[in-house]
Amino acid sequence: MHTTILISAFIVCFIFMLVALYFYNKWQQAELRKKNMEENFNRLENNINTLKLQNLESRLNPHLFKNTLNSIQSHAYQTYYALDKMSNVLDYILYESHNKLVTPKHEIEFALNLIEIYKIKISPLFELKVKTKIDEQDSLYHQEILAPLITIDLIENAFKHADLQSPDAFISITFEYKNNQLSLSVANKISAKTPFKKEKSGIGSETLEQRLKIIYPNCFKLDRYIENDNYIAQLKIDLLEYKTKMLAS
Repeated sequence: MHTTILISAFIVCFIFMLVALYFYNKWQQAELRKKNMEENFNRLENNINTLKLQNLESRLNPHLFKNTLNSIQSHAYQTYYALDKMSNVLDYILYESHNKLVTPKHEIEFALNLIEIYKIKISPLFELKVKTKIDEQDSLYHQEILAPLITIDLIENAFKHADLQSPDAFISITFEYKNNQLSLSVANKISAKTPFKKEKSGIGSETLEQRLKIIYPNCFKLDRYIENDNYIAQLKIDLLEYKTKMLAS
């Protein structure tokens, strides 16, 4: 009888161990599934952001190209000069803009070439001020850390919505790069023929905001406002903070 009790106790313990092992395996499988789901979710989120950026950029480049060609077509007598600048612009669009990141130096040079093309359609008497305040010794100025075509929307809007006829019309564009920060300030007098307040944002405006939020979250500041019939847009990107976050991740 004593042996029977021992055998029964052994069987109970064995069954208990099997049950415990079964539930332990189930718990491990659940944890593994949870980990796989988290990894798949993160991978999917990254893929979505990548596809979203590719979609935005594929919409942006043809839009920019069309606007540039329109500027050249409207003043054929300056075609030679325009094509010289256009060559630099096309090189950037075709070869650099498909890179994930470019140097601030290349982006600013591209924007200045584009401004030269846009100047063709305005009168020589029109007040266009373009200033650059660049610290070329800055550590990140020659590093590939800036999203390509990130400066273009604000410049395009100025030429699109500026009042080119009134005596006090103007466009002012200032590039500044110092302390590892890129700043772009664009201002123009709003044309009465195309009220800025009533027009919907174009592809470029939507694209800019979305790209900044995806690429430089919490590392940028974008302000747009109207003051005394002047439209002012200011963009600042802290590239050092962005690089620090990228290295930390």
